[in-house]
Amino acid sequence: MMKKITILGSINMDVILEIVRLPKPGETMEMKSLTTAGGGKGANQAIAAVRSGADTAFIGKVGDDAYGEKMLGILKKNNIDTAEITIKKGGQTGQAYILLQESGQNSIIISGGTNLEITTEDVIKAQNSIKNADFLIAQFEVNLDRIAEAFTIAHENKVKTILNPAPAKNITNDLLKITDLITPNEIEAQMLTGIKIIDENTAAAAARILREKGVENVIITLGSQGAYYLTEQEEGLIPALRVNAIDTTAAGDTFIGALCSQLENKLTNIKEAINYATKASSITVQTLGAIPSIPTRKQINK
Repeated sequence: MMKKITILGSINMDVILEIVRLPKPGETMEMKSLTTAGGGKGANQAIAAVRSGADTAFIGKVGDDAYGEKMLGILKKNNIDTAEITIKKGGQTGQAYILLQESGQNSIIISGGTNLEITTEDVIKAQNSIKNADFLIAQFEVNLDRIAEAFTIAHENKVKTILNPAPAKNITNDLLKITDLITPNEIEAQMLTGIKIIDENTAAAAARILREKGVENVIITLGSQGAYYLTEQEEGLIPALRVNAIDTTAAGDTFIGALCSQLENKLTNIKEAINYATKASSITVQTLGAIPSIPTRKQINK
């Protein structure tokens, strides 16, 4: 049965600067190339979900600039319900500047723009989209108060909430207590728990702290090591697949969108969903750009 997913999140235009390596302080260096591509954690996750067969709606905000118009076009072309995306007159659509090194690793500088201007009224206006979903997903590229408001509506209507705490920020336990599943990477998990994660044992310790803070289900993504998961029923490490990584920009977002497209409402099949999401993200890192690199269900299954 097709999952219904609503995403409260960011919409960015990615400006990708291909470089040999990061410049040293005071150093000037040439880039190899400059390209643009659709992105933003919310948009990436929405497209990953819909390409894996989920019925996906989006709550967000763009400016009435060229980037906003282009991003709305990309989302609509990918069959995402954009009815709850508002357009701010005179607003600047979010942008991300991605420093992509030859190694495939990246560093990202974000200008939040209209992503940070989503209001309480926007969330209330979109409440039917939240109530009718199986899952509500949010990331930290939008205001944390708006996430709490949306998650409260979801919990009151028995909609499962999934929090991707990226980029890393300190948050209150109040938000964690209305989160059904949290999906930090190792850096974000360290900020939330104080534990430096270097292996499966430290990931397990961090996951237990997150459960003590009120989140019943935890997935910590560990890059090339894979993903560690902890639920009330089981826990374990699912290893990553070995591939030639060209651009890791949307790997985590692809993982989350693909994961949610497969999850059962009671989250009883997390292990199977992680296996599927791991395959999806391993495809993503082999292609340049965020949205262009996100695979379809057919590609993942193949």
